[in-house]
Amino acid sequence: MTENTGIALVAGASRGLGLLIARDLLERGYDVAISARDSQELDAAKAQLDGVGPRVVALPCDVRDADAVRALVADVEGALGPLDVAVHVAGIIQVGPAVAAELSHFDDAIDTMLRGPIHLAWAVLPGMRDRRRGRIGVVTSIGGVVAPPHLLPYSTAKFGAVGFTEGLAVELSGTGVTASAIVPGLMRTGSHRRARFFGDAPHEYAWFGPAASLPLLSMDARRAAARMVDGVLAGKPVVQVGLLARVASRVHGLLPGTTVRALGIGSRLLPSARPDQSDLVEGREASEQLGSGIVRRLTTLGDRAARRHNEG
Repeated sequence: MTENTGIALVAGASRGLGLLIARDLLERGYDVAISARDSQELDAAKAQLDGVGPRVVALPCDVRDADAVRALVADVEGALGPLDVAVHVAGIIQVGPAVAAELSHFDDAIDTMLRGPIHLAWAVLPGMRDRRRGRIGVVTSIGGVVAPPHLLPYSTAKFGAVGFTEGLAVELSGTGVTASAIVPGLMRTGSHRRARFFGDAPHEYAWFGPAASLPLLSMDARRAAARMVDGVLAGKPVVQVGLLARVASRVHGLLPGTTVRALGIGSRLLPSARPDQSDLVEGREASEQLGSGIVRRLTTLGDRAARRHNEG
């Protein structure tokens, strides 16, 4: 265990990256509260984390509901004490062409990955400001800096989350409280199994699943989680994680128009769809519909990660 032991809350910690961030904080000696929408998945996550660190409590919460988030923070502080760290990880991934996207896809993405961080920050900030200490982390994405094809609702929400968190860091200057925009590239969390696909769902899965699984394109999720926690605890305003995130941010910063045009060319190479193909299909089902042995082999590492991290 290391220094800075205290009380932490991880929103969206029942599986994947959130589960790994909670584990990392526990290993550093923090008491950790985990939350997520699904109570059964949350109980499974707590069973994995029990014994890893001092104390872990699991409290269901939907980050889309501001009142529920305020109640969550009150319950955590009542059970464990004043919060030192709050990390928002909760997210959804919807993959498909814009022509088949519905407004409800945008609503769900924005409510979870933009309003969710706002709700969490506004719930923890009064106490942190009064104590003049605190660390807030928001997991955004390279998809919030560079707009990848076939991820428009996701990217819309993540761009907003980057802007909110960087702006919050500016506003908190000198208060003793910090906000960190965490910007990772692709990670092998197993999220491709729980992502939701629309348009030509099986063939959308055929490119996204391998991209989220292959070592040259995605990084080890446990190593990524540790770097994220390092950055949040250090109070860094921006925490870029992975080579892809660093390179893509720099290229877009230098050549924004060229980057957008290049991604547009990539978009034309991805599966097409009709406007009426808007139904969402979970990755596990899309994989079965695809029935490709080659894709299954290409997603082997990601599938193993999914089983380890409650994504399976």
